[in-house]
Amino acid sequence: MQRESTTALLAAVIDYAGLFPPAGLSMSAAAAEYQAALTSAHAWMLGRFVVPAARLGELAEARRALPLHTQWPVSAIVRERSSDDLSSLAAFNAAPRQHARVDMIESKPQTLEGVDWLAAHAGAGLDVYVEVAPGPDVEQWLERVAAHGLRAKVRTGGLTAEAFPTPTALAAFIVAAVGHRVPFKATAGLHHAVRGAYRLTYDDGAEHAPMYGYLNVLLATAAVHAGRPASVAEAMLQQTDTSALAFTDETVSWGGEPFPLSRLRDTRQHHLVSFGSCSFREPVDEFDVLASR
Repeated sequence: MQRESTTALLAAVIDYAGLFPPAGLSMSAAAAEYQAALTSAHAWMLGRFVVPAARLGELAEARRALPLHTQWPVSAIVRERSSDDLSSLAAFNAAPRQHARVDMIESKPQTLEGVDWLAAHAGAGLDVYVEVAPGPDVEQWLERVAAHGLRAKVRTGGLTAEAFPTPTALAAFIVAAVGHRVPFKATAGLHHAVRGAYRLTYDDGAEHAPMYGYLNVLLATAAVHAGRPASVAEAMLQQTDTSALAFTDETVSWGGEPFPLSRLRDTRQHHLVSFGSCSFREPVDEFDVLASR
């Protein structure tokens, strides 16, 4: 169910990453999934199509094979210090009748100097997201990202249990990003709405492990934005009680922490901008179940 509060929290929040594990779809299949999402009743929750910059040519071909609906917003994954990737991006955006446009870059530099390179070489009009690992160096990295006016990306999971940062580390990242006024996106392991033990891949017999819910991460960020301490964010990241989660027209609240419309909008605009998911249906379907109670 779509309310004003859920629109404030979840509009254009899911960057579709069907090309990446665990889904790992072909370009044509991922493009078809994105097109279906774009024309669905839940299109309001859909953000960008995520693609490696080196595969933008494939995307252009797959896009031409689909009915034209609207111009697709695209996020391109740029390899470290790859001038070739930036050239591919520029050529893609310059092509006539493309019906898709890259307006976001995501990259994972291995050194702080790699952040400087991105700032110097990324084209104008692009939001640049620098992947920053939660951990002891997070302040140093976010200071550099903030100094260049760039954005951050945090990996909240992966294909193994060890790939998930601890609640303490993830809460510390959120506090640091909000403190440095660095907008960020989250990615990996966020297929589900609420924290729980889920299978790590789509393989039969796949290992199960605790995974963050995207609502946990969004509302933990909203709590920090509201001035709540890291301990509250950490508790929010570990919240599993859906009976304490409530959606009204004016607020979203969880476990006694209410978030009004203004807080939700500010959180999305200035802090946690979006999250990447290799599935669109899973996060949407789970939200529908929670919102319809």
